[in-house]
Amino acid sequence: MNKKLKILHVEDDADVLLICRMSIELSGEFDLQQCAGGEEALVCAASFTADVILLDVMMPDMSGDLLLKRLRELPNYRDVPAIFMTGKAHNSERAALLKAGGIEVIVKPFDPMTLSRQIMDALGLPNIAIAVI
Repeated sequence: MNKKLKILHVEDDADVLLICRMSIELSGEFDLQQCAGGEEALVCAASFTADVILLDVMMPDMSGDLLLKRLRELPNYRDVPAIFMTGKAHNSERAALLKAGGIEVIVKPFDPMTLSRQIMDALGLPNIAIAVI
């Protein structure tokens, strides 16, 4: 892949933000912009147009599905694929998130070694080779 995919990652848990950053940057395939909540993400979205959105579902200031709805109001985010991340993995929750506009739901806790591959799979892109040092 010649061009790095831009990810807008929104997560309120600082530990999950760090783990995702390390995992995603390890692949070398992504340009990552992280935000600690929905309001921050809306401000960031004005100057950063992502190729994919990675959204926590349960955040104190705004739920992930509401944030996606608000992002969809922005012209540069109308058609950006969204992947939800949640600890609630029941079929009904998963179905509701897909109905809300997600293309995939990644269950927490997730495997940091496969997160980039999960994102690529959700986008229907070839798997990337991750260098492990």
